[in-house]
Parts: sequence; structure tokens; C-alpha cells
Amino acid sequence: MELQWHVNDQTGSREFVPGINIITVSVEPGEVITCAEAVLSVPPAPKLFFNGFQTWTHCPEYSPESRIRGVRRLPKFISSGLALDHFADYHFVHYPYKKGNLHGFSYCYFRDGEHYRLFASLSEKQGYTIFSYDSQKEQLTVRRDCKGVAVPDSPFRAFELFYAEGSENEVFDSWFEAMGIASSALPVKGYSSWYNHYTRINEKSIRDDLNGAVKIFDPGDLFQIDDGWEPYVGDWEKAGSRKFPNGIEPLIRDIHAAGFKAGLWLAPFVCEKNSEIYKKHPDWLLLHNGKPWKNGPNWGGFYSLDIDHAGVQDYLTRVFRRIFDEWGLDLVKLDFLYAAAPFATGDHGSPEDGPFTESRAGRMIRALTFLRELCRDKLILGCGVPVMPAFGLVDYCRVGSDVGLDWDDFPLMRVIHRERVSTRQSIDNTIFRRQLNGRAYGSDPDVFFLRDKNISLSGKEKAYHAAVNALFGSVLLTSDDLNRFDRAKAEQFRQLVKLKNAEDVRIDPDTFTIRYKLDGKEHTLFYPH
Repeated sequence: MELQWHVNDQTGSREFVPGINIITVSVEPGEVITCAEAVLSVPPAPKLFFNGFQTWTHCPEYSPESRIRGVRRLPKFISSGLALDHFADYHFVHYPYKKGNLHGFSYCYFRDGEHYRLFASLSEKQGYTIFSYDSQKEQLTVRRDCKGVAVPDSPFRAFELFYAEGSENEVFDSWFEAMGIASSALPVKGYSSWYNHYTRINEKSIRDDLNGAVKIFDPGDLFQIDDGWEPYVGDWEKAGSRKFPNGIEPLIRDIHAAGFKAGLWLAPFVCEKNSEIYKKHPDWLLLHNGKPWKNGPNWGGFYSLDIDHAGVQDYLTRVFRRIFDEWGLDLVKLDFLYAAAPFATGDHGSPEDGPFTESRAGRMIRALTFLRELCRDKLILGCGVPVMPAFGLVDYCRVGSDVGLDWDDFPLMRVIHRERVSTRQSIDNTIFRRQLNGRAYGSDPDVFFLRDKNISLSGKEKAYHAAVNALFGSVLLTSDDLNRFDRAKAEQFRQLVKLKNAEDVRIDPDTFTIRYKLDGKEHTLFYPH
């Protein structure tokens, strides 16, 4: 295969040879990027994978005849009015919705049986690497999302491409070795308050759940308070006084006294309209075309904070110092992180504002680096974040969408966007992003369910979903009411935890059949649909 590239006025080509290929194309300082694109002629394979933009983006394996649905087929008053087109890449990537037209970010692979051809980026700092494939033309286009960026004092690497062929482990081990990234995150299990109470939590419900957790979990496990503790999204310096009149700190002490790690949910780069942040600090909001950038309809609409504003930086520094040094948190689940970088630094929506000082991806990496510094050696679970920018900067990371209390939500919701709530889609992503677990970070496949009430999943669906989480993830959390667990449910939980000791785990990605060894016996799991 020959890579033909075009960067600004430069053109060139490089041949891919058998084995591992690393190809870089640089631009000298002083230029503004007008084009950074490369093309390869790549025969299709029976199965194709293109990594979705952010952690919630649905990205299964495709066939050469597949197509990816965007949001442009929705009525404009829905997609733009609710800012659904701001959830991921819809506002800056074209979705042709044609058979055989696929695209993804940072890496993709072509699979024929157990043979993989992996195309990947070695760094996204200069701009997202977007892979687009036309199976009819057998053409793979590689585009760097950096148009309009001014090249700084040092050479600008327009492309840093990696290519390898071989088995699944061979190509992914080689890629992460080439990047110099290795995860040291230890597996964690525990409890999250979200998928039973959602935002309906208070001091009493958390204490009740903690009493249940003591009966089921082990010392060192995680007890996480999810969304609903804050007065409004964006206001993180104290808990909501009605639901938590004594604040969060006494609960953290009780969690520690029970022997658990204490976790807390925050969305550090966004705020809702009712928040004090939105009302008192309109200058902190990220503007585009003169208007605050709305990220979606959650909480009645939520908006990005400008990470370059000194007030935002001081505020977040104060927040994280408080939750770690005063409240004593061990882990933070940081959500809706994509909102930090919806466009390039310096891009305010007017053509005369260019050139830009930093790519969209570079801004995202800088935002995550800032969080890593604020969190020091405390654990970070990233969520709603572009996938590759999080490599090496978070300890754990969501790999799929939020799960639902049923299999695949209502039919109407299935055409909304690729980041929607869905247990089926969550399973897809856990399986097809399984190579990231233990390499990029510890994967979080979201919670599992064992309960029989407040759930619409069948017994087979619950069992398969829970096993996928245990076998292919590093984070094993539940939101079940643990006080309702009888001996049978407690034993079911213990058997699930034992799956972390499974050996020779194999999956047939064509049928979703899973095989593994445990306690000297062979086991087989079949997809429930």
C-alpha cells in the first residue's frame, strides 16, 4: 500500500512495507495549515472498525456495506435546537449516510478472521486523526483536523501514522509500545448511586446504600456518590443544602470508616443555566459566534466553560483542592469532558478570527492535562471524553454509552444520536474497544444489574451484560439496592467477581460468543439475542 499525502503545498508518498510502519510528515514553523490529508488504497475486509469520537459514541464492527447515521436526518429544530449535534463530532464531520462510507477517530482496523490490519495515530496533539473509508472505491482517507492552525516555533507533525498487520494482540501491543503508553490501573469493584436513584439522592439514601454495601463489598472497594449531590451542575464547592444539610464531608468519613474508597461525580467543564456559575460569571462561558456554546439538552441545557479564562482555572483549582484536601475523596468521576474543546483555540466562529493557535484535539489534551495536575495522585475515571486524548491521563475511562434499564431504549430514541443511553450499545463498545483495557487505561463498561425490581432486562440479558463487564473491563460497579440482596443474590455477585480470575478469555466477534476457563472448567456464554 502506498500513502500519498498532501500538506499545504507539499506532496509526497511512502510505501507501507510488511511489519510495523511508522510514518511522519512535518511542516516547518511559520506556516498556517490549509490542508493535511493522505490517501491509501486499501482493500476491504469482512469486518471493519472505526473508533467513535468520544467514549459514548457507538462503534461496533461494520461490514463493507454498512453506513453510519448522523443527526442531519433529524429535523433541524430537534438536532440544533436541543444541541444534539454538539454531543460529538456532528458539527465538524460530514456524515454522508451512504453504504460503505465509514469514518472514525485515532484508529481503525480491517479484520479478516483473526488477522488485523491496524491504522492508528501516534499522537493527537496536533489535531484529531480522522479516518474515512469508501469501500466502493477501496480508499482510506486520513485527515488531520488542524485546518487554520498556525505552526508554532517547532516543526508541526501533520501526520504521525502507525500501521501493523497480525493478530489482535500483536498489532495493539505494538501500537501502544510505539506510543510509550502503558496502564498501571488496578481493577476496582464497588457501588455507584446513579442507576437506581439517578439524581434522587440525599443523605439518608446514601447512608442506607452504604449500610448495604458493607454487607456485600470488601475493604478497599469503591463507594461512589454520583450526580445529584450538587445544588446545580457547575456549582461544586458545596453540596445541595436541602438534600445534604450536613454537606458531603461527613459521608466521606463514613465511607472511609466502612473501609471503602470514596468517589464523587463532577462535570468540571460545564454548567447549567440555573447554576450560580452561569448567573454570576457569564464571562466564564465559552463563546462561539458570540453565544455561549450549548452542549446538549441535559438539565434543561448545559454550557461549556472557557478553560483559558483565569477565573475558571482558579475556580476549578479551588474545587479540587477542597474535595481532596478537605473532603478526603479518593476518586473522581469526571463527566462530559468533551465540552472543554468543541473547536480550536482561537476559533470564535468568525472567519477573521483565524489563524488558530491550537487544534481542537490539542485543546482537549491540554484540558485533560490540567485536570491531571489538579487531581495529583488521586484516581480519575473519565467519562464523555474523546477516546485517544485521554490515553495516559486518566486511570479509568468509560468505553461506551450509559446503560439503560432495558435492552435498547424506545424505537424513537434509536435514531436520535450515537451517544444515546443503551445497554446493547454499551455491550458493543465494551467488546469492540476491549483492546484499550489495560493498555490505555482501565476500561469502565458502566454498571451491571443483578436486581429483579426497577429493571426491564431479562435474566439472560443481565447475566450476559454483567459477564461482559467483568471479563473485558477493569471497573465493576453496580447500582442495585444491596440491602435487598438475599443469599442467592449475594452468591450471584460473588460468582460474578470470580470472573476477574478467568483465563484464556476468547470472544468470537462475529457471534459474540465468549469462552473462558475458570476453576479448571471451560465455560461458554451466548449472546442473548
